[in-house]
Order: sequence, then C-alpha cells, then structure tokens
Amino acid sequence: MPKTFSGNILVLTAPSGAGKTTLSRMLVQRYPQCQLSISHTTREARPGEVNGRDYFFVELDEFLSMIQEGKFLEYATVHGNYYGTSFQYLYQAMEQGMNVLLDIDYQGAFQLKKKMPEAILVFILPPSLEDLRERLTSRGRDDDEVVKLRLQNAEEEILQYSHFDYVVVNEDLEQAYEQLASILTAEELRKNRRRPLSELADIHIEIAPEGQ
Repeated sequence: MPKTFSGNILVLTAPSGAGKTTLSRMLVQRYPQCQLSISHTTREARPGEVNGRDYFFVELDEFLSMIQEGKFLEYATVHGNYYGTSFQYLYQAMEQGMNVLLDIDYQGAFQLKKKMPEAILVFILPPSLEDLRERLTSRGRDDDEVVKLRLQNAEEEILQYSHFDYVVVNEDLEQAYEQLASILTAEELRKNRRRPLSELADIHIEIAPEGQ
C-alpha cells in the first residue's frame, strides 16, 4: 500500500545574503507544524553550528556513497561543497503531518520538484544587487574575494526566479515573513491538499442542485 503524507513541502531558495536562513528560522519558530529539514553537507561546521541540529556534517567519501546508494531526494554543489536532502528524513517528518521547510539552492529545488511536483517553491529576492552587496559586506563573515564570488553566483541564481511558484522580495523582514506564512496557509487550504472530510469522520457530503 503506498504511503500517504499529510504534510507539505515548502522550499526556500535565494542568493546568499538575501535572508532565507533568517526567514526559515522565523517560520519554524512562529508557525505551528513547521519543521526545518536538516541537510547533509560536506562543508566544515561554522562556529556555533551543531551536527544534527544545523546540518549533518559528513566527509566527502560518505556523501558520495550516499549518492551512489540513492539516499538523496536532491543534492547539489554550492560554493565547492555538497549539500543534500535524504529521503528518510523528509518522509518521516511528512508522515507525522509536519510542513517540512527546505532551505536549498535552485538546483536542488528543481530536482525535488521533478520528484515531488506538490512541493511549493518560493524564491527570496533582495531589493537590489547593491543591497545584497551591502548585506554580504556588513556581516563580516567573508573576505572580499568570497563576497565577489557570491555576488557573481547571485546574478545567475536570480535569473531562475521565474521558475518558482512564488516570489518574495525581502526588503522588510517582518513583511517578508508574513508573506511566507500566508503562502503556507493558502497551500494548506487548497482542496487538493486536504484529506476529504469523509476520511476524517465518515461524513458524506451532499451537494445541492443549482438553485436550491
């Protein structure tokens, strides 16, 4: 018997510095039944990051073995490191009725959409490239060469926004969050995503003829 899932998949994609990580955390903290998917990655953990909470940090050989074994729903190389979402992690959350939030790049988003067309793709845009440059520079995390590379990648990434279901411009953080929450609420209420009432309580619905 095929598995049934009651949760939704919400994918957030954005160029580095556009604020998708902050928005992802806000959504998980404030929105009931929303869980952030934890990706596997080959990159080194940053200060304060915890294995199993922020990412599953693995060696390159282990990641490549997981690819060969077909354990990833999607994976991609970003800034020289591998990132991937495992089938097992995602399905377990959805079986429990959770809305699973994925913070991944556009390559991974497109892979996932092919395998799971019901996934909701949202692209987070910065107000402008100049604004993005200021954000990347002000956070002080990367040197000038890395900032330059991220801006070059951003121009390519932004070109992909038209392939997404929704676009949110993150000029005001609270407003961007409200738009994301509205998207998730609307998707939960779509009739093709809701279980029929008869499945929930053995209720039979009769539709009256027009004019009555």
